[in-house]
Formats: sequence, C-alpha cells, structure tokens
Amino acid sequence: MALPRYTKQGIYANAYFTMIEIKKLHKSYSMGKSTLHVLKGINFNVAEGEMVAIMGSSGSGKSTLLNILGMLDVANEGTYNLDGKLIKDLDETKAAIYRNKFLGFVFQSFNLISYKTALENVMLPLYYQKISRKERQKSAQKYLEDVGLGPWASHHPNELSGGQKQRVAIARALVSEPKVLLADEPTGALDTKTSYELMDLLQKINDAGKTLLIVTHELDIANMCKRIVHLRDGVIVEDKKVNQVKASQYVE
Repeated sequence: MALPRYTKQGIYANAYFTMIEIKKLHKSYSMGKSTLHVLKGINFNVAEGEMVAIMGSSGSGKSTLLNILGMLDVANEGTYNLDGKLIKDLDETKAAIYRNKFLGFVFQSFNLISYKTALENVMLPLYYQKISRKERQKSAQKYLEDVGLGPWASHHPNELSGGQKQRVAIARALVSEPKVLLADEPTGALDTKTSYELMDLLQKINDAGKTLLIVTHELDIANMCKRIVHLRDGVIVEDKKVNQVKASQYVE
C-alpha cells in the first residue's frame, strides 16, 4: 500500500518542528462543593511526525488531555499551541472549523453513520469545507483505497467487519488532510489479530509523515508507537522513547 507523504519536505524533514505544545496545563471540574483536579500542570510537546502512545489507568487524566487536544474541552489554566497556533477562546463554531482543519479523530466505537455507505461516511468531513460533491467522492474513494477498502465503498457499516469499520473511520479521519491524527483506544473493540493489522496501517500512515497520538491501555499496542507517555493522577510520571515494535511481523 503506497500512502501519500504528509510532510511537505519528506519524512521527518522537520523533525524539530513542534506540532503540539502544552505548557502548565490545568483542568478541574466542580463536583458539588468540591473540586476534582484532573490535570495538574501538564507540560507536553509532540514533534511533527511523532507517533505517541498515551497510557494511564482510569482517572489518570488521559481522556481529558485528549479532549483538550481535540478541542472538545478547554483547560482552566495553561497554553495549548497546535501547528504554531495558540488555541484559546474559541467559540463552538470556530472550534469546529479548527478541528476539521487540523485534527482527525478515530474512536473505539468507530462512530460511523449506519445508513450511509463507507464512501459517504468518508466524504462527510469534506462537506463542511465547501468542496464539490464530485471532488468529495474522488478524495473519499482515494482514501478508502489507501486503507485497502476500495472495493467496499458501496457497503454499509453493518456489512463490514470490525476491522473494516475502523479502516473506514481512519479514511474518514484522513480525508481532510489534518495535521494530527488522534486515536482514542482504536483497537479496543478488535481482536488481537485485527488490532495488529490496524496498527500496521497506522504505522504506515506515521511512516508517511503524519503525526499520531494514540490513547491505549494495552502495552503491546503502546510499544508499536515510538514514544510512550504515562499519566497518573493528572501528572506525567514517565515519558520515554521506545524501540518500536513493527506490527507487520504479526500480519500475514
């Protein structure tokens, strides 16, 4: 599978360009008369082209961090820069525009629309970019082919396996050519074999230059990334580069 290169100057051409920069990030929620401090002064950078796993037990703050990165929630304190742009004081309309432009999302539950075909699901993000229907169809078909599902373009989600559904979701996340792909437990609903096939695809996407952040509780999946960040009680307790395990060795 030949995927397009995502960096303008080739893979890791700008290895020192900071795609995501978070400084002194705090997030609290009011719980009646008490306050739950979920993120406690997080400092976190991701360079363009990295593939980072975020790990932590329930309540560690990893989902809150991902929601802030995805502009689905806002911090109480601290700064968040994405591709050199300060993400601050966005109303919902502007946040939606930024999400569509900068970010692609992949969820554990796929989040496909059941009454739309695979092609129509992948086309959806382009609808909001005022792109003609013909161009939307052309781009969506290309990305379905990139993830190995070109022949399934006319199939509905209930005609696809779990792994195929997640590939459609990845094609949908990529079709608007975002700067960063955010994946929340992307293998959580899949068996081991299908999980490794999916990670092989994500590694190929990363090798083509795309920046990936993957929230996972599975250590074998985390080790298929290039860096692992561990959160505990709202703070980063470990941040290390790892020798990436190539998923292709487990894929027939």
